[in-house]
Amino acid sequence: MRLSRVSFRYAPRGPWVLKDVELTLHPGSVIEVTGRNGAGKSTLLRLLAGIFRPSRGSIIDRPRVVGYAPDVFPVDQPFTVTAYLTHMARIRGVSPTAFRELAGRLSATHLLDQPLGDLSKGSAQKVGLIQSLLAPPDLLILDEPFAGLDEQALTELPVIIGEVAADGGTVVVSDHQNQLRNFPGADHWLVADSTVTARTGSQAGNDAGSPIGGQAGNGTGKQSPQTVIEVIVNADEADQVEQKLRADGYTTRRTA
Repeated sequence: MRLSRVSFRYAPRGPWVLKDVELTLHPGSVIEVTGRNGAGKSTLLRLLAGIFRPSRGSIIDRPRVVGYAPDVFPVDQPFTVTAYLTHMARIRGVSPTAFRELAGRLSATHLLDQPLGDLSKGSAQKVGLIQSLLAPPDLLILDEPFAGLDEQALTELPVIIGEVAADGGTVVVSDHQNQLRNFPGADHWLVADSTVTARTGSQAGNDAGSPIGGQAGNGTGKQSPQTVIEVIVNADEADQVEQKLRADGYTTRRTA
């Protein structure tokens, strides 16, 4: 799948959210997308999923089966969880009971008889994940999938992501929770200043990435100079501080 000079804006004369993005997605790859709030991460994921069309440029060779879980699952639907997932399974052309194994893996079995409108944020997130996985996806797009999940689901979801990739599917995950930081072989994309900076798994620990299309951080088409700032925090606060920095688009390295 390839994005060629893809640009997007929400209004004909509005600001460019993404501009001249060039990306290639390979089967079996896992990609973590980070960036500040409002940088365009969700817009990029919706373009990849085919929900949005580029304002300019093209996206070619999108896989046939796409699974997409939004960052906010729409619970204002007159269904129980079981009725909704059964309906989605029929649309996907899979067994009406295909969701039950996934519900067990994501500790969601107890939710099946509940109305969608009664679900908490984390419970609704599980339903969104399950529907995205009903048919084995060739392309799996997950927008902030770890938000609100319990410990079992937090542990199981990376395993499921690995299984999709092992079967040749491409997985793209927007991840404020930093759960894929140590995922083996994962690539990392930073969305900032209307562009996407891509780093392969081997480059993820480096400070610099290579900008892919659009303007770089200083708006001149060149990579902005970078500075290393050392931040010392208490050990029990390290994970929280690192997650906040990565969510804002910064690269982090631990020395202890």
